[in-house]
Amino acid sequence: MKYLVILGDGMADEPVASLGGKTPLQYAQTPSIDRLARLGRSGMLDTIPEGFSPGSEIANLSVLGYNVPEVFEGRGSLEAASMGIAILPGEMAMRCNLICIEEGRIKNHSAGHISSEEAEELILFLQQHLGDELFSFYPGVSYRHLLKVKGGNKKLLCTAPHDVPGTPFGEVMIRPASDDAAPTASALNRLILRSQQLLENHPVNQKRAAAGKDKANSIWPWSPGYRPAMKTLSELFGIQGGSVISAVDLIRGIGVYAGLKVIMVEGATGLYDTNYEGKVQAALEALKTDDFVFLHIEASDEAGHEGDVALKIKTIEYLDSRVVKTVLETIALWDEPVTVALLPDHPTPCALRTHTRDAVPFIIYRPGDTPDDVEVYDEMAGRKGGYGLLRGPQFMQALFNNK
Repeated sequence: MKYLVILGDGMADEPVASLGGKTPLQYAQTPSIDRLARLGRSGMLDTIPEGFSPGSEIANLSVLGYNVPEVFEGRGSLEAASMGIAILPGEMAMRCNLICIEEGRIKNHSAGHISSEEAEELILFLQQHLGDELFSFYPGVSYRHLLKVKGGNKKLLCTAPHDVPGTPFGEVMIRPASDDAAPTASALNRLILRSQQLLENHPVNQKRAAAGKDKANSIWPWSPGYRPAMKTLSELFGIQGGSVISAVDLIRGIGVYAGLKVIMVEGATGLYDTNYEGKVQAALEALKTDDFVFLHIEASDEAGHEGDVALKIKTIEYLDSRVVKTVLETIALWDEPVTVALLPDHPTPCALRTHTRDAVPFIIYRPGDTPDDVEVYDEMAGRKGGYGLLRGPQFMQALFNNK
């Protein structure tokens, strides 16, 4: 048996008045996903353990079968693994966004989805002017970058910038969670303010402003942690070979610690214009040799953060017609059966423009299993599914039929 998990990041949502009270999942035309629901069994999955915020790092670790309180060490350390950057003893890693601040408020978490080429120039500029024996900057993808802090104390209260669009940035700067973390918090806040002075009139931002684009005029470090200790999926579930396909460093980094091969796909952007066809073909090719493939599609999450209902519907329909349809048509011709699962990691409601901790709907189609009575895929239908409500690692246990 082969196993394919298709994760549509942030697909789940809430009822939208302009859609007649339907969610984007309910409104979108998804004949292939609904067919998967009819063939398989549905349920709801609680991906966010008590005491954790509903970040993608938490949710995807849960989806992949990890006990989050035991293994989580911050988003930065996971992304560092994807970037091939070692986190040594005594070092702390943090996600470091390039964001746009306008009139003292966080306008967006992505600097208007700055290109990787522009962002790399800015991050290398910051490393030249702010990098020292304490701080090191590493360029990533688009607005997502890495900051390493030697001797940093992770007991910090940080705010994810995608959670607070429109908020005065001074109200959500880093705070210490203990007295011994106060020096780290103060140093990081000074770094934020200094970055704003350096970036505001950088030539990259001057060109962006002239083109009517948002400036990348501040860094925003968050999600601190040290190197995590994680078992591989092979150790946890006995799979023989696995791969991860994603445009996002965070997901690729989780895959590295999970013992999965990272497959890079040309044209994978993490946005609605990502190379859906290239990603699904890479997943199907990997399944010929691997037991397990985790195919992550980011686009719906970004549409949710933008508050763009129409775009979110489009990303869901793209997932249906350009990914799920191809998967079902292809595996029907194979001799070896393939178990296919579909789910988001968390909701990203367009009205809120941030993640929530509500349970998400999932489908598991295993050839030979008796389907339940669910015939469509959405947040309401999943509640009637045969799996009921699962929590965290129970999803992977159900996927591998270890429940």
